[in-house]
Amino acid sequence: MNRNLFIFYFLLSFSLQAQVPSPQEVIGFQMGADYEIADYTQVTDYLKQLDEASDRVQMQQIGTSVLGRPLYVLFISSEENLQQLDEWKEISAKLARARISDEEAQQLAQEGKAVIWIDGGIHSTEKAATQFPPELAYMVATEETAEMNKIRENVIFMLMPNINPDGLDIVADWYKKNLDTPYETSYPPVLYHYYVGHDDNRDWFMNTQPETRAVTNLLFNEWYPQIVHNQHQSAPRWARIFIPPFSKPVNPHIHAGVVNGVNLVGNEMATRFAIKNMPGVVSDVTYTMWWNGGLRTAPYFHNQVGILTETAHTTPTPRFYPPDSLPKTIGNGIPTDGTAINYPSPWQGGESRFRDAVEYMLTAGMATLSIGADRKEKWLYDMYRMGRDAIEAEDDAFAYVIPTEQWNASEARNLANILMQGGLEVHQTNQPFSVGDTTYTEGSFVLYGAQAFRPYLKDLLEKQEYPDLRLYPGGPPKTPYDLAGWTLPLQMGVRVDRLDNEVTIKANEVTNAVQPTPGKVATSAKFAYALSPQDNASARAVNQLVAAQAKVHWLGEATGNLEAGTILIENDETIEPQLSQLADSLGLTFTGVDDKPDVTLHQIRQPKIGLYKSWVANMDEGWTRWLMDEYDFQYDTLHDEQVRSANLSQYDAIIIPDQSPRRISHGHAIYNMPEEYTGGLGLEGTLALENYVKQGGTLITFDEASDFAIQQFGLPVKNVVAGLSSKEFFIPGSLIRATVNINHPLAYGMQDTVATSFSRSRAFEVIKQEREGEGGQEDITKLPDPTVETIVYYAEDSLLMSGWALGEKKHISGQSAMMRVKHGDGTIVLFGFRPQFRGQPRGTYKLIFNAIYSSTIDDLPILVKTEDEEKTE
Repeated sequence: MNRNLFIFYFLLSFSLQAQVPSPQEVIGFQMGADYEIADYTQVTDYLKQLDEASDRVQMQQIGTSVLGRPLYVLFISSEENLQQLDEWKEISAKLARARISDEEAQQLAQEGKAVIWIDGGIHSTEKAATQFPPELAYMVATEETAEMNKIRENVIFMLMPNINPDGLDIVADWYKKNLDTPYETSYPPVLYHYYVGHDDNRDWFMNTQPETRAVTNLLFNEWYPQIVHNQHQSAPRWARIFIPPFSKPVNPHIHAGVVNGVNLVGNEMATRFAIKNMPGVVSDVTYTMWWNGGLRTAPYFHNQVGILTETAHTTPTPRFYPPDSLPKTIGNGIPTDGTAINYPSPWQGGESRFRDAVEYMLTAGMATLSIGADRKEKWLYDMYRMGRDAIEAEDDAFAYVIPTEQWNASEARNLANILMQGGLEVHQTNQPFSVGDTTYTEGSFVLYGAQAFRPYLKDLLEKQEYPDLRLYPGGPPKTPYDLAGWTLPLQMGVRVDRLDNEVTIKANEVTNAVQPTPGKVATSAKFAYALSPQDNASARAVNQLVAAQAKVHWLGEATGNLEAGTILIENDETIEPQLSQLADSLGLTFTGVDDKPDVTLHQIRQPKIGLYKSWVANMDEGWTRWLMDEYDFQYDTLHDEQVRSANLSQYDAIIIPDQSPRRISHGHAIYNMPEEYTGGLGLEGTLALENYVKQGGTLITFDEASDFAIQQFGLPVKNVVAGLSSKEFFIPGSLIRATVNINHPLAYGMQDTVATSFSRSRAFEVIKQEREGEGGQEDITKLPDPTVETIVYYAEDSLLMSGWALGEKKHISGQSAMMRVKHGDGTIVLFGFRPQFRGQPRGTYKLIFNAIYSSTIDDLPILVKTEDEEKTE
């Protein structure tokens, strides 16, 4: 191209880009302006105009949010690159899957483009993270610097402007509503994700929400970006931004190349901030590389470089930090005098504005894009090389098998789908095969170890062993970031077998989501159809049937070939088509029962449930609500005022999700929120709940909420780990073995051993009359023992199944994990753990379902052994 022609095209390009509108021109204010926040409509309207005005931008919808808002991703690169997106995607996929030769990989790394992902807005109260994306998109699309031209030439930039658009509108509306009031900087009294709130960044291997599923598909099944940069706002006090490197520990399944790649990007950021004289940049504090399940951590196990930045100043309202109040240390004791290698340029305080946060986020994003462009070939080839290392790993598992024979078939199917959603290669056998004395039937799922994402496979299917880290030698434990253990087969109650030695298996790769294999409906059932309670899907069937006025029963005792707890559906002329539909859609089998069993039948009515919802937004409430919707339970939300004033006797069961007694009782303080959202249940609401129970209602409490019931109602139960120091007893987000009394109605359909999700949770003991004094026994009249049943006990031995635990044998071995307590004419079901935690512990769901169903049954027996009976056993 001659010089004049080059100048012509350059000027033409410059002229065209000059016509591209800026965010300020469209939205009406600068991103990060004081007292201003753009909502999702404003942001997307601008981005649509940017897409229309620039050939360097393509905007694509990838799904919808839980409340129906569109989810968008922008592809930003050179005009030529955007015309070949399919080619760059194919190259990225080939290198990530690593099924090609080294020679081809090197060639593709030369030809391909680095794929770099940056997102914002996953946590909506981190408001600047919702505002920087339009400006970053504009910068990359229009700036004509040498650096930006190199970025557009070498990088396919995937920008997701907001992962949680519902939350942005909730938070923006709340801020605007309360602007110029004392509550200007308060947070909304509802979850900013409809179901899971802050846990929308804890859903990245379960993929229960539509937002996570849409993004997961792009990251691990389509585009495979080499760098995933997740922008947040939770910097240490008096710092401006947290950047990598992270703190220890590193999960041993993560390739060292990922760890070093993270450090490279972190160093690029640190240098950029330093050269731009932007102080307050800190690293190696709080955040680690152990936990799987976050947007920046799940990529580690896919050989991707996951980057987290946490920027200060979350509100459009300015703040002032008096310089003479600068603390001597920040974070975990990092000095603020400039002597710390991970905090060499401390921020000295002064004015802090929303725009500052946007500037820091833009700078961090530019550092990611710049190093992405500079090392384009290396990022691409390194991902391939790490994938090959995983495929070629020796002395590791040959395969993992999910047999067809399962206690809970729907969860085995769900596990296969979860793994496949996360980018793993899943096969299904087309004929039986044997390993030793074990025969696996046709239809078993097989996940071969020799695949590029082996780290992800191992991390989800094998137990975690968290290192014993202390704040100082001999001191208290250093709390893990998020969880210590999460092994999915244990949580879901699914049998998965590890095969260490190679064996011949005839299997086909599964390419679509696994659907239920249609079940069967007996042709003869003069009295009723029988359904096993083992499968979680049986709850969906029961709820749909009772909603349709079918007569459904629990079998009170075992009889013939029917176990106690078997679900019986009385036959009539309308029931068979309903059962056929359920058999097809849920994969359930209904057998025939010709004669009415000569044992007690407990009829299950359609439960009417009240779900307590504090004005202190509570993720556990959201997860409980999600579970109720997933399994077709009908419920009403009960706020504090409804508990105080409504006729609670209309509810068969009331559920209080995990929440502190103080939050339940007192809620928000009066000066922190508008008056209508302050206070909790108070004395009036607490008395209303107790009267509800005493008059025959069922109260179900999860984890910390159980302390509320014990304390407020004077139950004859104590939490045996209350008050223990972390040096004595510490279980931070781990899986703890528990034994189930499977003969109890609240345990119908359960396996006898389960993994409980224990995160600083509870263990119970019954309080009985003391008949000792000064060391001697007293021969006084014995009071009746409290009417308390234990349904689930923590195991006597081998309590830790996955994660980290200190003092578990001494303090919770053999103690109660779930109780039913008689209180007046009603009952209180106390869970010491969260049986629905983040939608993960599918193996304990039925404990919730059974507690709800039991509330509809008037003649369910109390199964309490006397002290003499216990001694006899």
